[in-house]
Amino acid sequence: YQRRVRANNLRMPTITVTRDILYERLGCTYTEEEFEDECFDFGIELDDVVEENGVTKFKIDIPANRYDLLCVEGLSRAMNVFRERSKTPRFIVHQACLKMIVDDSVKSVRPYCVAAVLRDITFTDEVYNSFILLQDKLHQNIGRERSLVSIGTHDLDTIQGPFTYKALPPKDIKFQPLNQETVMSAPEMFEKFRQTYLKPYLQIIEGSSLYPLITDANGVVLSLPPIINGEHSKITLNTKNVFIEVTAKDREKAKIVIDTICSMFSEHCSNQFCCEAVEIVSSSGSVMTPNMGYRTEVCSAKEMCLKSGITDLSSEDVANLLCRMYLPSKCIGDEVSVEVGPTRHDILHQCDIEEDVAIAYGFNNIPKQIPDIYTIGTEQEVNKLTDSVREELARAGFTEVLTFSLCSRDDISSNLRIPKAIDNAVQIANPKTYEFQVVRTQLLPGILKTVSCNRKMPLPLKLFEVSDVVIQQEEADTGCQNLRNVCALYCGKTSGFEVVHGVLDRLMMALNEKDYSIQQSGDPMFFSGRGADVILGSKKIGHLGILHPEVLEKFEISLPCSVLEINLEPLI
Repeated sequence: YQRRVRANNLRMPTITVTRDILYERLGCTYTEEEFEDECFDFGIELDDVVEENGVTKFKIDIPANRYDLLCVEGLSRAMNVFRERSKTPRFIVHQACLKMIVDDSVKSVRPYCVAAVLRDITFTDEVYNSFILLQDKLHQNIGRERSLVSIGTHDLDTIQGPFTYKALPPKDIKFQPLNQETVMSAPEMFEKFRQTYLKPYLQIIEGSSLYPLITDANGVVLSLPPIINGEHSKITLNTKNVFIEVTAKDREKAKIVIDTICSMFSEHCSNQFCCEAVEIVSSSGSVMTPNMGYRTEVCSAKEMCLKSGITDLSSEDVANLLCRMYLPSKCIGDEVSVEVGPTRHDILHQCDIEEDVAIAYGFNNIPKQIPDIYTIGTEQEVNKLTDSVREELARAGFTEVLTFSLCSRDDISSNLRIPKAIDNAVQIANPKTYEFQVVRTQLLPGILKTVSCNRKMPLPLKLFEVSDVVIQQEEADTGCQNLRNVCALYCGKTSGFEVVHGVLDRLMMALNEKDYSIQQSGDPMFFSGRGADVILGSKKIGHLGILHPEVLEKFEISLPCSVLEINLEPLI
């Protein structure tokens, strides 16, 4: 197996870790090449090695759903378990001492809130920086730039519970924001923050009549999620007890985030891998967070090996491999019982466990096998024909365009003077805009819009498109059918009917098709007496003609146009 190649536009989350700190936590050192191999074996990738102020740092690409690897604590812990230098820790949640009261007023802005406490934590410069960076990565990744989830962390010794999560009008919100020297109202903050790194987040709640707010028992503002925390409860290197609150539009994502932060940084508490729950009280009841729950999945060892392409493992071997992947497992006959903990929220199905078996076994160790069924992949005939048609039209001086597959109802019906055409169209159930209501039944509307947007270009305009259209088809499994069409359009000072007629003849000659003819058509989209149907054998496969002035007017085109559109599939 070759190393995986990453497309530039499909980048995974990248974390930056100091090499010496990572090596210290791993308990060994590597050459750069050795560490790159180690990363590949573990299922991650060393993206780059950089020097910053004389300090060597690694940029490591992490799978997007492995939230537990987004900080040096989680990465080093998982790699140590992978190399069997340590065992998977067991996380414990202590009984709640604090409450978070969630007011109904937040339902319209950010309805969900979870919280937790880390007691007697020790911050160093490195731990503090990692703590902040993990929050940033979670904001960017699962939080979708804070739009779905935002995190606030506070020095618990500076505030007093119970806490309240509520929503207030912007003018009623006043507090001293983090790293600011004065008290501001919410509108003043937004005006000031437009010139800072917080600008992209303002739009998340800006325009709402209410802004979410978290306060303590004394009315001290902890945070204005998802924008900024308060200065009063700011965390420093001297902080010993941390209160973590997560507000969200998605409850499950909020639970994942709070579990991830607690599982990563509870190792720095005096009572390692322990955190304290907070009781979340709302009108629908109360719940303790974080859950930090464990669940058990029972899988067939034989089936997992078969799907991974591995043939020489027993169920006990499979269990041992999964233990290396942060999934404590044990053998039960021919099956494996897998314990999925709070750090592995990426495990959703047995196929995810199978992938981890393959990673732990080593992709390079999986034997190459020739499939039992010998098949040869070939290009589909319709695509071969499509490429031939493209080449011929390009040689004829036409320019290819690529237009949207969706359009408005009017584009395929009234704008083409064919009101009943909408009856055969596949319609979108909940269109977001007027422009995207149905799937196109012809290529012509898209090309006409292209002409309309390029009226200042030199004449004549000679455009074509070869792509799919969709029509209703009751006999099909999906109730609709894709058809491969070609459409060519000529727009100039004269109609150019002879040009599109010549295009038809050229295509038929290139495809060695002689059994075709044209017959006069009464299609209302064409100028009276200037339209024709294209007949192959005895079947109509398309049409050509000079477009009616009313059609051109609907698309804001002032010059005459001739068009040819045919279905290519009968020509295969």
